[in-house]
Amino acid sequence: MTALPPAAEPDRPVRVAVAGLGWAGREIWLPRLAAHPAFEVTALVDPQPAARDAARDTHGVPFAYADVDDLPVGAVDLVVVAVPNHLHATVAARLLRRGVPVFLEKPVCLTSAEADLLADAERAGGAVLLAGSAARWRADVRTLADAAGELGPIRHVDVAWVRARGVPDAGGWFTRWDLSGGGALVDLGWHLLDTVLPILGPATVTHVIGSVSDDFVNDSAAHAAWRSDAGPGGRARGDVEDTARGFLLTADGASIALHACWASHEALDRTTITVQGAAGSATLRCTFGFSPNREPTPVLTRTRDGETVRLPLPAEPIGGEYDRQLDALPGLLAAPVSRGAAVAEAHRTIDIIERIYRCARPTRPEREHALAGQRDR
Repeated sequence: MTALPPAAEPDRPVRVAVAGLGWAGREIWLPRLAAHPAFEVTALVDPQPAARDAARDTHGVPFAYADVDDLPVGAVDLVVVAVPNHLHATVAARLLRRGVPVFLEKPVCLTSAEADLLADAERAGGAVLLAGSAARWRADVRTLADAAGELGPIRHVDVAWVRARGVPDAGGWFTRWDLSGGGALVDLGWHLLDTVLPILGPATVTHVIGSVSDDFVNDSAAHAAWRSDAGPGGRARGDVEDTARGFLLTADGASIALHACWASHEALDRTTITVQGAAGSATLRCTFGFSPNREPTPVLTRTRDGETVRLPLPAEPIGGEYDRQLDALPGLLAAPVSRGAAVAEAHRTIDIIERIYRCARPTRPEREHALAGQRDR
């Protein structure tokens, strides 16, 4: 077993490599890491030479490689993995088995089997896996969580991220099931579950039902002009959902209604979270992510005994949640309690997503069994 490299020494920054120079790696993580005093970007990894050269020139990164296996042993303290979804678990597992700590963009995994793969790799290599979970680091979400703690036992959470026009990736991998592992549920739904499940606590989710639809995914008018990983060539036809809905029940009687939507008939992209407790409710209305078509300002309200009041929220620039997560990352990297935590949370999240998909997209034997049951009635 390879020892965990010293990652958070006070006398030097964390040496970090960015693996994957698509939109997330190129636009979110690399510029923030390059500007953050706690990090030193020492390497880039991407199979495309043009992407590597452009990023090296822009940010002055000394080394670049085509594959994570080419990273020299001991050259970095952390690798930020922002490759396409279908490569997340396998690339992260290869690094973890070498004893290299990993910060993995969401979705951490696409199946429960991939979560098991990551858990095995983390144990085998002795390195820590950390997960990208930006939404829960938003200032307004953290204030909502504090307000929820004053509502008594939580009875229900209603959470939605609905875009007006925001199907990502005009012609790239994002709308291909074999490369993305799903559509709006995997993309936006992961953020939503990652935000509300900690509010509900550790209770087991016992029942899950859901539905998906794809009315907008192949409509060019619904595409996100601000978000693309498109490669050369024309747009491939998407085979993932643009809208997903789910309803969850926990072992202690709480419920969650979830709505994740890449495109709709709404005017603005909006995110809403309503927490209903025995002693009142709280509602946050904002817009997650980077879309310019957003709510003008986040608003948090609390309702008790028929009276609704607006709660103060700290000012925060768009994308500030990513900076805040980077602020905490060196401490998380060094903390022994981080080992295994990301995989445990990913197991819970992907289990819910898989169960929604099984309900909404039954396999052929399941579909035939359901039809046979209807005929027998």
